Amino acid sequence: MKRIVIIFSLLVVSSMFLFSCRDDTNMRKKITGKAGELVVVIPKETWEGQAGQAIRKVLAQPQLSLPQDEPLFDLIDVPPVAFKEIFKTSRNIINVRISPTLDSAKVEFKKDIWAWPQAVVNVRAKSSEELERIFYIHSDRIAAYFLKAERDRLILNYKKYSEKAVKNTVLKNLNVTLHVPPGFVVAGAGDNFTWVRYDTPDIMQGIAIYTFPYQSDSTFTQDYLLQKRDSVLKAYIDGPTKGSFMTTEHQLPPLFSVFEFKNNYAAEMRGLWKVENDFMGGPFINMAVLDAANNRIVVLDGFVYAPRFNKRNYLRQVEAMMYSLELPDQAKNDKISSQVKMGN
Repeated sequence: MKRIVIIFSLLVVSSMFLFSCRDDTNMRKKITGKAGELVVVIPKETWEGQAGQAIRKVLAQPQLSLPQDEPLFDLIDVPPVAFKEIFKTSRNIINVRISPTLDSAKVEFKKDIWAWPQAVVNVRAKSSEELERIFYIHSDRIAAYFLKAERDRLILNYKKYSEKAVKNTVLKNLNVTLHVPPGFVVAGAGDNFTWVRYDTPDIMQGIAIYTFPYQSDSTFTQDYLLQKRDSVLKAYIDGPTKGSFMTTEHQLPPLFSVFEFKNNYAAEMRGLWKVENDFMGGPFINMAVLDAANNRIVVLDGFVYAPRFNKRNYLRQVEAMMYSLELPDQAKNDKISSQVKMGN
């Protein structure tokens, strides 16, 4: 659990911009493969040995805060001799090379080598033992790199095909910009609150967006944000039966971290939600962002209900929508942040 918390800390603070919009993108091959897949190009004997076990231990470890175990990535091992065109357009690739003639071991982070938008990590080592060692050294950064690549692809798509009706309503009600894909609708609104959702007969994805005045640094504590979350959701999101409402599953405490979101101070919680007086539940991500220019906190609370399905990818989709958030006075926020850092 400690390792995966470190990975997500690296993910949220990462300043790498993986995919730039260039004029030639329409002329290039598009990535292939399903969301969450990661191709590992590695000799069979190495994959079956301790070095392969190290890779699986890191990249197939359980995803954070889901009700059932799901791997961080779905790994597909491919021997170098079989790494042909069909695999070269995969969305995520780790390319392992082991040779005693190499000058030194190294890890390289690349993008868009064979397709767009693609994330590639080259790992070079003189032996399987050295491969295991160097992979563990860089493992958190490698995992964060691919997680961010998955999220950035979704954000890119949501911005391109944003549901304008929802975008306009959120902007009007809360003075923030949020990009969600077609099919999302506004499910409810109140004082400094808007709830958007997408429903099918099998799943539900939702994001509750709300704001409140910033009063002190104690806002960015787990206890404060949990109390705020429960009070807002109880007031605005009813369950399917009379007297039922959404709340946090406190028997499994959420994971909590603070980070910078687009140069703004922020906090994130990941955990499980439930419906009080009913039987619904699932995973959630809560992100609180300081909008210093407007002296307020902007909170996005994303959640998934998919009782018969794996939830990892549904939750990552919601997370990407949340990370598409744009504040109205970011230039002022940047100036305030710069002044605070200079004062420190």
